[in-house]
Amino acid sequence: MPAPESLIAPQPPTATRPLVEHFKEGLAAPICLTWELTYACNLACVHCLSSSGRRDPRELSTEECYGVIDELQRLQVFYVNIGGGEPMLRRDFFEILGYAESHDVGVKFSTNGTYIDATAARRLAAMDYLDIQVSIDGASPDVNDVVRGEGSHAAAIAAMGHLRDAGFGPFKVSIVATRHNIDQLDEFKALADSFGAQLRITRLRPSGRGVDSWDDLHPTQDQQRQLYRWLLGRPDVLTGDSFFHLSALGESLPGLNLCGAGRVVCLIDPVGDVYACPFVIHDEFLAGNVRDEGGFTRVWRESDLFTSLREPDNPGACASCGSYDACQGGCMASKFFVGLDVTDPDPECVHGAADEKLAALAAAAGAGTPSPLPRPAADHSRPGAGEPVPVVLRR
Repeated sequence: MPAPESLIAPQPPTATRPLVEHFKEGLAAPICLTWELTYACNLACVHCLSSSGRRDPRELSTEECYGVIDELQRLQVFYVNIGGGEPMLRRDFFEILGYAESHDVGVKFSTNGTYIDATAARRLAAMDYLDIQVSIDGASPDVNDVVRGEGSHAAAIAAMGHLRDAGFGPFKVSIVATRHNIDQLDEFKALADSFGAQLRITRLRPSGRGVDSWDDLHPTQDQQRQLYRWLLGRPDVLTGDSFFHLSALGESLPGLNLCGAGRVVCLIDPVGDVYACPFVIHDEFLAGNVRDEGGFTRVWRESDLFTSLREPDNPGACASCGSYDACQGGCMASKFFVGLDVTDPDPECVHGAADEKLAALAAAAGAGTPSPLPRPAADHSRPGAGEPVPVVLRR
């Protein structure tokens, strides 16, 4: 079945129909996608969106990874966000990067930094079409290591130093905003600047192990406003469109400011399953597998799930809110994993529109009603995940 014409050749934007409206209808290929190469990880971050830790023996082989890259090249995907788990734990990691480089597919990969020593940094600095995000969730060890594991702050700082010394260029320092690190925003910016890096701040979602750590970690309403004001004054700080729900406070933050799930972005997981979004690894948002007939291309263009996501938005309970055009109802994943419907307001709605329903869900749980909260598709955590773990630095 051919892809719908609107997905192959969308009409150019006009003054009356901006580009974002075309993005809502979906594109012939994603602008970018997230690809988790492995569930293996040497850390046990309490908010890990993929509940990583143990490698899945079914993960794509090297040759299958090459096949995915071939498809992405044919589709002219601009770049791919590679993550995990810790992607550098794959023995063929550099081979996969090299294959992407030689096939004109740009790579941005996220790492906890523990496998970037001086030698690895020089090897990475010699590659083209490559960007790196080093993850850190506290400007100081006492804040970071509770979330990411004992020693992880020192490991990330060491990796940044190796990248700087190797002349890699302006890599990214990637932060997940939590109620425990919001007061460190200026320190994060100073840290990134000190390494000649760019700061990237993303939103915490209640997915993966984040389902269980959400209540402790997600920012308060006052902190959301604090973050919004801080970001407005620093347009050079990247957000990956994480905070479009905050646009309901007034001036929109830079970016598309919409949920791009199944429209302009998606996720390929380590075993080749394709999900609408990196934050909804759940069977309800599974569109297919790259091993199926037609590969990734057919999943993207023809799957029932992605087709439905490209239908006109249903504002649901937000229909009467004057901020709907600004915030688009918020994040689908954040709603789903706290037990809300996708047409309900965002659980962190700045107007508090979801508070009554969230309180009802909490009351039901307190009364002993079986939890209605969905769980991630699979848990790859090692025993004891969620507790601080020692980090072994490579020499």
